[in-house]
Parts: sequence; structure tokens; C-alpha cells
Amino acid sequence: MKSRQVSDAPGAQVHVVVLDSGEETFAALTKFANDEKLAAASLTAIGAFARATVGWFDFASKTYRKIEIDEQCEVLSAVGDVATGDDGKASLHIHIVLGLSDGSTRGGHLLAGHVRPTLEVVLTEVPTRLRRTKRPDLGIALIDLAAK
Repeated sequence: MKSRQVSDAPGAQVHVVVLDSGEETFAALTKFANDEKLAAASLTAIGAFARATVGWFDFASKTYRKIEIDEQCEVLSAVGDVATGDDGKASLHIHIVLGLSDGSTRGGHLLAGHVRPTLEVVLTEVPTRLRRTKRPDLGIALIDLAAK
């Protein structure tokens, strides 16, 4: 992973993170967010994966149904955010659309993505703190605007 802060403008610091082939996206970006102490940021990304796991949230079971993509795929769109989780560490929430070789797509909540050959990520940090709190009624953690 390589990174560079490309803007330090007040109100929107921008980081570009480039992941290398073989890196696992969710773990690498979580580490970056924790190392940089990101408390509130949005992110976008493009690139490709050798394989990935996305999830579809099932309200009845309060769990993610895993959708395995075990082939080379293009990251057509990835959007998400970074907030502070219940444990005080960075909590990422990323939705992704992956393009397959036949032109079909798969998408959902990014659970894992193994980069090949690259993933280019833009994180825009804002000068606030967002708090992601576990919602027992839903079984997931969501941004809680009332939390401090």
C-alpha cells in the first residue's frame, strides 16, 4: 500500500491510497484509517480484484448473506464512509459493484476484496467525528448522529 495526502485544505483533507496486488482491501483500508486516526471520511475507489466477498443484509436473520466472487473482476464503483466504532477504532462501511468478464455485475456490502492488480482509493476526511453504534434491533452498526 502506498498513500499520499494530496490536499490539506481546512474542511476536507484528501488522501489517495493505492493498494497493491495481493492486499486484502477491507483490512488494509481499516489499518490506514486507524493509523491516520480518521474519525469521519467518505471514500470512493476503482480498480480490480482477483476475488471478493460481498454481502447482502438479511433483516430476518440480522446477518449478511455472503456472495462469493471467485474470479477476476473490475471494481466499477465503490463508495463508503469511515466513522468511529463502539471500540473507538475506525469502522468502515463500503458498498461495491463488481463487473465480471461476461459484463454482468455483482454488488453489495464489501466484506473482503483481494486486489489484482491495483485499487485506487480516495478518502476525503472532514473535521468532525462520526460515531457508528451497534443497533441490537437491526443487528448492525449504523452512524448515530446524536452520539458524541
